[in-house]
Amino acid sequence: MGRIRVLDDNMINMIAAGEVIERPASVVKELLENSIDAGASRIVLKIEDGGRKLISVTDDGCGIEAEDLETAFMPHATSKIRGSDDLDGIVTMGFRGEALASIASVSKVNVVSRRLDSIQANQLEIDCGQKKPVRPCSGDYGTTIEVRNLFYKLPARRKFLRTANTEMGHINEHFTRIALAHCELDLTLINNGRQAQRLAGKQSVRDRIGQLMGKAVSEDLLETHAEEKGIRIRALLGKPVQARGSSKFQYVFLNGRYIRDKFISHAIKEAYRGLIEPNKHPVVFMFLEMDPHMYDVNVHPTKIEVRFQNSNMVHSQVLAVMREKLLSTNLDVEASLPGDKFRMGDEMQVDTEKEARRKRIAAAMENFFKDHKPTEQSQFRFPDSTQKNRSRPSGGAQRSYPASGGSNGHRASRFEMPERRLAEPMEPLEKEQTQADNIPTGNGQDFMQVHDSYLIVKTETGFDVIDQHALHERIIYERLRTKLNEGGLTAQKLLIPETFSVSDEQAKAVEKNADLIAKLGLEIESFGPGTMAIQAFPVILNKAEPVAFVQGLLDVLSDHENVTVDAEGIIHEILDMAACKAAVKAGQSLSPDEIRQLLKEKEQIERPSRCPHGRPTTIKFSLAQLEKQFKRTGF
Repeated sequence: MGRIRVLDDNMINMIAAGEVIERPASVVKELLENSIDAGASRIVLKIEDGGRKLISVTDDGCGIEAEDLETAFMPHATSKIRGSDDLDGIVTMGFRGEALASIASVSKVNVVSRRLDSIQANQLEIDCGQKKPVRPCSGDYGTTIEVRNLFYKLPARRKFLRTANTEMGHINEHFTRIALAHCELDLTLINNGRQAQRLAGKQSVRDRIGQLMGKAVSEDLLETHAEEKGIRIRALLGKPVQARGSSKFQYVFLNGRYIRDKFISHAIKEAYRGLIEPNKHPVVFMFLEMDPHMYDVNVHPTKIEVRFQNSNMVHSQVLAVMREKLLSTNLDVEASLPGDKFRMGDEMQVDTEKEARRKRIAAAMENFFKDHKPTEQSQFRFPDSTQKNRSRPSGGAQRSYPASGGSNGHRASRFEMPERRLAEPMEPLEKEQTQADNIPTGNGQDFMQVHDSYLIVKTETGFDVIDQHALHERIIYERLRTKLNEGGLTAQKLLIPETFSVSDEQAKAVEKNADLIAKLGLEIESFGPGTMAIQAFPVILNKAEPVAFVQGLLDVLSDHENVTVDAEGIIHEILDMAACKAAVKAGQSLSPDEIRQLLKEKEQIERPSRCPHGRPTTIKFSLAQLEKQFKRTGF
């Protein structure tokens, strides 16, 4: 007798269940997708013991006829495709036909379904593949599927399930994905008899995000959309300040299906490059729509991964939409002070109410002074904020702080550092040009430097605190990037070449990346065994230490064996390093003209709110926040 035999259908389904049914959340995903394909507008999901004891899905969809009920649980039985041509344009959530058969082979299943045109419902019970005859019963329109005791006959699989809370976390994640992709659905989630989620139908995406993840997330999203080359993109982008430690808050949907794709993930990463710290991940909700013929979803049993017909075009479209929105938005950080109980939307409302109150008080004061005109001796004037060189009362205890770190009145910082100027000399601005550019010009009235590290700049609604190193770092980075795109950095020959030691790996990196090194304005030549010499250095980095910069550059190039894998990322890392070394440092005194130049260039560069490392350059403080901290809100 031969040793090879064909497995029976139930054994085949149990093995197939290992691919499709990983845990209770996998059952939830398949059943919810079936309800969506059935045209349901209302779905109720009930869970007990993290899905091990019970998973129940009730919908008001089209229902299943009695003769189809048993067939629906056979392997590869489906109503969604008829031939091979249908696989080229799948528009439904499910289509393989193996989910129900796999679920029924590893659990107890009870199905009750009734079509709209039927006078009775029908019921089917299955116990690990063993079916009972279909029988009539009472039931509402739609379908209810109960899955009990998952993996109860497979102890090897059941013992690998996690705690009820962990499994419920995975179920919540799949429920969230379905809810975000289908905001038109009325969804209810009941966990152990208690209602965990109740989502009304026909919500906006922002409202649904707020209900699922909190208003703090939904209210601070930037919305953008575009349509080009057959791809419609709608995205809600979290500001850099919302970045998280993991990519859990990145949701990408394609024609209503949650997907993961490396090209889209890379586009998201590139769009936020330089806006967030390298170890952070942005909050992104992205919805793509395209012709089903432009992608293939039939590449993985869970249908989460897809294969695009033109992945590069999708990547470029997603990147362009996100970059355009992020570059056109002021991403300065709003200060968060202790005791601040208001969200951004609430604060705007409070500011409006305060402004109305101020106007009422001003009107009352004006009427009072009209009726009670003071005598000439008793007249007084409020201080004019535009006056220059105002005198201070001689008996007052007020102290004046210089706007610059010059020799007159300079207060020593905690760290005494040699006086240095900006990496590239700044030419003083003419007075008319400064005023035309709306740059502060007062002698301490509109800006000042504190601790030789931070700039405080007066604004119409409060003041900004600027990290001078972070801002100058972004300015130099943008200059470097512009010059690099225009053909390369201008090089300057060194009078005395500077030598340094290199390893074999670094020597190979110099040879391999000769074109990039030349484009950066560097000229590096061999100077003997294990030694190289810097013959030329970029002019824009004249304040940086050549040897330290080149050694850092070679470390970056040596860490990447293949530069072409992520050339843009490597160039960003190099320019980031160069900008950091050339920028003004914390503790470095700046003259008023240099401060004006920094503020002027801040208005001219892209992404001025973040340094290339992703740290904020500016923190904004509003008068409303100050009044709240000084307990002036009740006056």
